[in-house]
Amino acid sequence: QVQLVESGGGLVQAGGSLRLSCAASGHPFSSYTMNWFRQAPGKEREFVAAIWSGGARFYADSVKGRFTISRDNGKNTVYLQLNSLKPEDTAVYYCKAIAKRGGTTYHYWGQGTQVTVSS
Repeated sequence: QVQLVESGGGLVQAGGSLRLSCAASGHPFSSYTMNWFRQAPGKEREFVAAIWSGGARFYADSVKGRFTISRDNGKNTVYLQLNSLKPEDTAVYYCKAIAKRGGTTYHYWGQGTQVTVSS
């Protein structure tokens, strides 16, 4: 079982920055594919960014060039740096881990952290 705990959300003005963290339990964290998703009020949850065990990264077009995903395997933590924030970035941000064991793929979600961007 993998438990994920997000932190770092808050209220920020447009153009500002935040850094979200997601601390994971379970081993081996370094093998997990880690993702960030977000869900705005009244909208579907949407993909934001992913980082694979080898360090490759992928971003949604809406955040490319503004957000950066990174990981620290020694701390079992994945980060999302949010820069140049816009009001439309307001959402609950969720961390997701994808783990593969014995030929089975498992998906784990955190509880989310609120990001609010004021105009």
